Amino acid sequence: MATYVLVHGAWHSGAAWDRVVPLLTAAGHRVLAPTLTGYGDRIHLLGPEVGLDTHIDDVVSVLDDLQDVILVGHSYAGMVITGAANRVPRKIARLVFLDAMVPRDGESAIDVMPATQHLIDQAARSGTPWRLPPMSRSFGVTDPADLAWLDTMLSDQPVRCLLQPVAFDDPAAHAIPRTHIHCTADAPPRRPVPPADQVWELPTGHDCMITMPAELAGLLLTAA
Repeated sequence: MATYVLVHGAWHSGAAWDRVVPLLTAAGHRVLAPTLTGYGDRIHLLGPEVGLDTHIDDVVSVLDDLQDVILVGHSYAGMVITGAANRVPRKIARLVFLDAMVPRDGESAIDVMPATQHLIDQAARSGTPWRLPPMSRSFGVTDPADLAWLDTMLSDQPVRCLLQPVAFDDPAAHAIPRTHIHCTADAPPRRPVPPADQVWELPTGHDCMITMPAELAGLLLTAA
């Protein structure tokens, strides 16, 4: 039995994994899909002080009583799982970057994906410059029913999450085996990722856990 911890990306909540979790548990594995501070049913905790460090703390707390975890991070959560791996590398058996940001030591989300700067610039001209509204039509989901479901789980993104740098300087963290899964439909240019023993592609949009849950679950089972 493997233990999976699935970490959602910006604007989303743990509910994003609802189609994947049953497929992994049916295969006999333990699965946790926490909602990070400020999203979903934790939206009451949203505030300008919520940042990348907050979300790293969230994941490290989940890992506290676990061992040999397959830690999966989608999109922005690539930043989060990198920071968690640097903090508690011996808890983690594998890192899975799911169409995710892959930072180097000391980088922020803006460094990894400079295009996000325009979102921060837009927020700066609003009455709430510390938060970014969701963009549900930007996640590669096209089915109307899926879009309606996606809209129920989206909430604002704290700007601080995109500005804080991540530490990734522990050699033990660099030694963790890693998997990269890239979503290829309408994918923007991405910078090369570090070497990994597993690199796979899914022919779908960014929110593959919604659009191709069975195929994604199959890859995650293979990663175990």
